[in-house]
Amino acid sequence: LYALCLDAPDYDIDSSLCWLSLIFRIFRHHMFTMIKPLLSVLVILRAASAFAPIQSSRRRVVSLFEQSVTATLDLSLPKPLGLILEEVEEGQAAGVFVKEVAETGSAVDFTSQILGAKLSTVQGTDVTAVDFDAAMDVIINAPDTVDLSFLVQEGEDSTTVSDYAVGDPVSVVVKQDGQADLVLDAKVGDNLRKTLLDGGFEVYQGLKQKLGNCGGGGQCTFCAVDFIDFDGWEERSDYEDQKLSKFPNARLSCLNNIQGPVTVQKTQR
Repeated sequence: LYALCLDAPDYDIDSSLCWLSLIFRIFRHHMFTMIKPLLSVLVILRAASAFAPIQSSRRRVVSLFEQSVTATLDLSLPKPLGLILEEVEEGQAAGVFVKEVAETGSAVDFTSQILGAKLSTVQGTDVTAVDFDAAMDVIINAPDTVDLSFLVQEGEDSTTVSDYAVGDPVSVVVKQDGQADLVLDAKVGDNLRKTLLDGGFEVYQGLKQKLGNCGGGGQCTFCAVDFIDFDGWEERSDYEDQKLSKFPNARLSCLNNIQGPVTVQKTQR
């Protein structure tokens, strides 16, 4: 282009345009040369700011796992399971946990171990980061006997409850107004409500309780009994604190598997 400008006649319109075009191209070239490093710096800074939240989130998650180390409890249970599940975080794909265990389900013998535990896998499928519907779909589509894994606190043992091993014989003593104490032979791990009913104790007293009982689902609270004396039992659950707030010594017999010897009496309302 420079050579063409030299050949153009002086003061010719084409010569003027030629020189203007040459000057513009030189200016554009040098401007781009100067701006290009600046653009590179801006791109790097933008990329760094975009990745910063990801690194921060990752550190936060690792920190939470370090603070809450968990162990896995593996169970193979036939349907119906009797698990009442709830989302860990409402509306979020953060998995589900066991809110309640119905007495009519096969999971009832493991209530003390899995109550409040997060469901980890179903038939080997990870459900720790799915929503409620997705978790239920996996359970529904599972075979009649379902392989389940739960995340429980480190140190919990699936074969022991407190100081007594599952299967150890213990006594359940029931105080009865105007009658002799009812002494029932039981085993650690047995459901307390079922033990009381099988032993002939009238868990549901009065027409209202007989007609309105929920069948061991932990809803009606009519199966509540006061714990008078006991050994090896953990504190009652937060759910029981909520449902039985007016009865500090009471527990829902349907949601409690026997953990040791105990003396109870019917909760008076």
